[in-house]
Amino acid sequence: MKQILQNLSTGQSELVEAPAPRARKGQVLIDTTVSLISTGTERMLVDFGRAGVISKARQQPDKVRQVLDKVATDGLMTTVDAVRSKLAQPIPLGYCNVGVVRESGTEGFQPGDRVVSNGPHADVVSVQKNLCARIPDGVSDETAAFTVVASIGLQGIRLAQPTLGESFVVTGVGLIGILTVQMLRAQGCRVMAVDFDAEKLELARQFGAQICNPAAGEDPVAAGLAFSRGAGVDGVIVTASTKSSDPITQAARMCRKRGRIVLVGVTGLELTRADFYEKELSFQVSCSYGPGRYDAAYEEQGQDYPIGFVRWTEKRNFDAVLDLMAAGALDVAPLISHRIPFEEAPRAYELLSRDKSALGIVLSYEHSVEGRHCTHVDLPASEITASASGKPIVGFIGAGNYASRMLIPAFKAARAQLHTIASAGGTNAVLHGRTGRFAKATSDTDALIADPAINTIAIVTRHNSHARLTAQALRAGKHVFVEKPLALTHDELEDVRAAHATSDRQLMVGFNRRFAPQVQVMKKLLTAVTAPKSFVMVMNAGAIPADHWTQDPAVGGGRIIGEACHYIDLMRFLADAPITSVQARRMGGTDAEAVSEDKAAIMLGFADGSFGTIHYLANGGASFPKERVEVFAAGRTLQLDNFLKLRGFNWPGFKKQNLWRQDKGQTACAAAFLAAVEQGGSAPIPAEELFEVARVTLETADQLRAQA
Repeated sequence: MKQILQNLSTGQSELVEAPAPRARKGQVLIDTTVSLISTGTERMLVDFGRAGVISKARQQPDKVRQVLDKVATDGLMTTVDAVRSKLAQPIPLGYCNVGVVRESGTEGFQPGDRVVSNGPHADVVSVQKNLCARIPDGVSDETAAFTVVASIGLQGIRLAQPTLGESFVVTGVGLIGILTVQMLRAQGCRVMAVDFDAEKLELARQFGAQICNPAAGEDPVAAGLAFSRGAGVDGVIVTASTKSSDPITQAARMCRKRGRIVLVGVTGLELTRADFYEKELSFQVSCSYGPGRYDAAYEEQGQDYPIGFVRWTEKRNFDAVLDLMAAGALDVAPLISHRIPFEEAPRAYELLSRDKSALGIVLSYEHSVEGRHCTHVDLPASEITASASGKPIVGFIGAGNYASRMLIPAFKAARAQLHTIASAGGTNAVLHGRTGRFAKATSDTDALIADPAINTIAIVTRHNSHARLTAQALRAGKHVFVEKPLALTHDELEDVRAAHATSDRQLMVGFNRRFAPQVQVMKKLLTAVTAPKSFVMVMNAGAIPADHWTQDPAVGGGRIIGEACHYIDLMRFLADAPITSVQARRMGGTDAEAVSEDKAAIMLGFADGSFGTIHYLANGGASFPKERVEVFAAGRTLQLDNFLKLRGFNWPGFKKQNLWRQDKGQTACAAAFLAAVEQGGSAPIPAEELFEVARVTLETADQLRAQA
């Protein structure tokens, strides 16, 4: 498979060869025939990528504030690393894809169906069923490629609620604007188009619109009032992309009393109250292609909205646009300015950046279909060498943000031989496989686990697959490093325990904090203390939206299972005694918080009399340090502040240890595991301790959920 990606650091576009995605339940696997470059959105991304650091910062002041907060809590060097890593991750381009169904994992689609989807510019795409629509026989692939961008304009029209005979203005007649003009005309509206580009205005005129060109000295407000015969226009749909607030101001001044203004594009929003107040104007921002957009239940899980309550969803908008095309009410042929073979896609983006008049750039996919469906790709610059028996040869399952930023570099630093990396979509495996110098990238996880050349598996996937993949790898005779949590349910945990019981391989969970250098100092200091210890641990976790996958009990397990387990393990390590009791309390029921489980206190008791409390809080300030650990014992105190500053109070021979760079122990954790694989001997964390921490974590979650 090949796919177009853009580097956010440089703005360069690249055609990457990657393993083809696998067909998954609820999705449709599509062989692409045509895709359309959305000139407005994609030009904006390219221009942003090519801008300098200062310009990027000016365009995203909210991100600058987040960076400054992170510097204050995590330190400068850690923040710099995070920003560089974020900008270095290429992003897929495109969302207007047409192709033929190869495999279907859902009802409503069959192999051989021609479909349109919001898939990216790639010759194979896997798309969820609610983001696909079948193409009528009378609509060509090139025409259908305009469906998604037209749906963006259609959603704006639906919000404006035009009626037969009303007068509407479309400000900005790029690709979406021209299509919006046509659909308003099909609705029976009189339409005026406003733009600074005479050629685009001429196209709008051909589709029945009156035109106004401010570049020629024409006044949009005066033109709108004249167009509406002095009454003021009924509505304005703004499809322009500009930093100026003029399009909204002009829209307000040309509207009649109680007129409607809908923003589909991107403009400044420095508004004057009087312009809206005196006329009681309605102003609304349209969201992409319609209801369902950015709703994980709709887009990822395939849950549709009942048609009796939500008549028009994004998929139904796709269908409506295709019906207009089939009826001849939407003509896109004049909008195609360039046709470029997919293999020359980088040239298309050079053209997009250079030629501001480019309108509809169509990419054609005429190369062999069968050659696209390779699930393994060899990568250049592999560091695999002939190895001695027992040396860890690692396969990574998962190529997301944590794997690329933290775990792969940690394994590289420990001199692991990185063999194959797998991701469901294939592309991330290639991107991070190249950076990490893996030998291969794949989208076939089962083949990776079964590969006899690989003796060690690292699992860095979504939490609901951890236990299954761990048990599968152990039964295949592999050493396993799995990111926390080990399991989401008691049954999953027992399955992993059973798989481990029949295996002589190493099992490691990524509880890296116990390997942090300052925690190791604390452990050494505490070894000399025989009295029971008291612990206070605070995790200022920060808010995550309620619909984020980590909050879903079936996918992420919730944040107590997914993240607070780190502190249960850390306290178990510092106490150096089995956990004998657990009590947990969450925030009480309230309408003020969408999620209350991630605001909880957990009290643990230990066999030696020690006890401690973990405060896991998602309602704190972002500028407050994220993590703090305090230990009280024998008239002495240790305080660790965010893995940067460690202080001792009344501690003989120890006062403080400060680090320039935050170190939570990821590299040392990976090194300890790999050394155990290569040298044999005891595990860095005893297996029974891993199972104990996992069991206590699940019991904690059970208690908290019983309080809901």
